[in-house]
Amino acid sequence: MLIRLGYELVYRLAQPTPMILNLNVHYSRTADLVAPDRIVTDPPVAASAYRDGTGNWCTRLVATAGRFRIGSDALIRDSGLAEPAYGNAYEHPVEALPDDTLVYLLASRYCETEVLAPIAWQLFGSGPRGWARVQAICDYVHDHIEFDYQAARPTKTAWEAHREQRGVCRDYAHLAISLCRALNIPARYCTGYLGDIGIPPVCAPMDFAGWFEAYLGGAWHTFDPRNNQRRIGRVLIARGRDAVDVAMVMTFGPNVLESFRVWTDQVANEVENGSDSGSAVIF
Repeated sequence: MLIRLGYELVYRLAQPTPMILNLNVHYSRTADLVAPDRIVTDPPVAASAYRDGTGNWCTRLVATAGRFRIGSDALIRDSGLAEPAYGNAYEHPVEALPDDTLVYLLASRYCETEVLAPIAWQLFGSGPRGWARVQAICDYVHDHIEFDYQAARPTKTAWEAHREQRGVCRDYAHLAISLCRALNIPARYCTGYLGDIGIPPVCAPMDFAGWFEAYLGGAWHTFDPRNNQRRIGRVLIARGRDAVDVAMVMTFGPNVLESFRVWTDQVANEVENGSDSGSAVIF
């Protein structure tokens, strides 16, 4: 199937403002793009791209003063199948982990592994290992935190989310990541698109989603404690230690975000069959 995905961000800026954007579909999904996710700005400005330390595509630009819009509208091909589960995926002893996974065992800005370690070992230290243990963590986090947009704040850590028991998808992911790392399971934060494909419609504005990946059985696997089910149509944008590594927009100056829209929807059959040859321009 095909999924139309994109966003529109509108800023009000007091002066020309440097920005770093982390908004492109992850390089691991670029082969699936039917229409590219080109970043468009209004007014148009020069931009340059680079890959950050974890492989995410980033864009540098200097936004003009006044009203400044950033957007993209793309088409991507997806299997249309729910994400697979690998119940037999096993945990690796620390000494057997690949070198590039070790950073995802460490505490990070939003994931205070050392603070949550006693809770992790008390709750999950004697239970099943491997996939079953990570799923048990997701079950716990899903039940422990109540989803609440009003409880979101950019400084909230995993420990604070655990204590307050309210938050948004990034808080669910940060808490689950911290518990996994405390148990010596590498875990990394992910952000991207996740629409309501294959589930009843959700009466809430669409947003970018946060989830995590755990390293089990020689591979990285997707887990989503916020939704706690295998989903259809998840599209990765970026990965990192936690949300600090995957900020969608970093602005280096005073700014006001005036409006924010995200969309990710399965396209109609006639579009998928070829009567629509590309993506629409949103500006």
